Amino acid sequence: MTTHFITAEIDLQRSPLEIHRAVEATLQTHGEPLRWAITKVDTDQQTAHVEAVVMVSAAVED
Repeated sequence: MTTHFITAEIDLQRSPLEIHRAVEATLQTHGEPLRWAITKVDTDQQTAHVEAVVMVSAAVED
């Protein structure tokens, strides 16, 4: 298993619970999220920039 640093943009026009679910779902496509944080918010575009560390199994990497 290895860890990877991931960045993503998430739409903010949702409830806080929906934002959390959207972040988790987006990160899940890259591996198992270990930690994540919203590091920037663009109020004009209504998006949040998310930085995360995900764990990827060796079988997925090949």
